[in-house]
Amino acid sequence: MSNNRSGVFIGGVMLGATIGALTSLLMAPRTGRETRKLLKKSAEALPDLAEDLSTSMQIQADRLSANALKNWDETLDRLREAIAAGIDASQREHQAMKRKNSPDTQTTATQTVADSDSLPEHVDN
Repeated sequence: MSNNRSGVFIGGVMLGATIGALTSLLMAPRTGRETRKLLKKSAEALPDLAEDLSTSMQIQADRLSANALKNWDETLDRLREAIAAGIDASQREHQAMKRKNSPDTQTTATQTVADSDSLPEHVDN
């Protein structure tokens, strides 16, 4: 996030410097010829300034994109781990309940079918 702000800040500084330079040239007590020369030099420098700004913004966008992709991958990994842990816990609980219920009650065909259908053994996604 700070990389993005620094890119915006740099762009703002460059734009402010350009506007300040042009304003000072127009307000300076110089002859018309001198002012035109300075304006011409400034105008010639604008493409380089724009290219530098564009490159800086591209670098910042690439960094932001890479960070977002990294964060997304980490979130997906944590989600997969949580789902796997939930499946394991539910299977353990199901097995514990089956063990708890088997010695205490007599199993009938209906109970056996109900127990085997209560939780799936494995969930595919």
